[in-house]
Amino acid sequence: MEATQPIVIDENRQAVVGELMRNVYIWMTAGLAITGIVAWLVSSSPAALSLIFGNQVIFWGMLIAELVLVLVLSAAIQKLSFFAAECLFTIYCALNGATFSSIFLLYELGSITEIFFVCAGSFAVLAIIGTFIHKDLSGLGTFLIIALAGLIIASIVGLILGKPDSIWMSIIGVVIFAGLTVYDAQKIRLLMLNEETVNDGNMKLALLGALSLYLDFVNLFLQLLRLFGRRR
Repeated sequence: MEATQPIVIDENRQAVVGELMRNVYIWMTAGLAITGIVAWLVSSSPAALSLIFGNQVIFWGMLIAELVLVLVLSAAIQKLSFFAAECLFTIYCALNGATFSSIFLLYELGSITEIFFVCAGSFAVLAIIGTFIHKDLSGLGTFLIIALAGLIIASIVGLILGKPDSIWMSIIGVVIFAGLTVYDAQKIRLLMLNEETVNDGNMKLALLGALSLYLDFVNLFLQLLRLFGRRR
């Protein structure tokens, strides 16, 4: 991959980029907090667990709703008001928390906590690398997206055939989402470097960046949990 030349920006644009990037990570962190709180609350309620996991229509309806929300935010965020985009992001994170609540039933709480902090530390390092590296990672991003598509197809085939994911698939998943974290962090910063003022348009782009990193974090965490989590 070719090295890209460092972009020289004036102080005003540096301030704009700094504010937008702070918002990216604030929203990502807020989204993770919403997901974690909702997951814990649902896991603590037998009635909620029964409603979600005891009714296939509700469970699959929630999964489909999550997919629709991601597609709407990704494809049409600029057509939405900033408030509407924030609401959809919050709803998505809450739905994710409800469907992820099962991890509290499958894994020990101490194990979940340990792996979360390991994931958070690893994610921070990867995001810093992606933010400040000068190499063009667009080629790596294309490869990782293709690899992710292959991983998803393999998982679906395994689900149809009744075969659980192998340890190797989880290892590959960790590599893919670690790479995507670096790639997305660079892509988001390069996008923000084109902005000269803070406005609703680029704040929505920052929210979309937060969604990308949120997805990277959640999936990296789940892959690490499958590899190292202590089951109940």
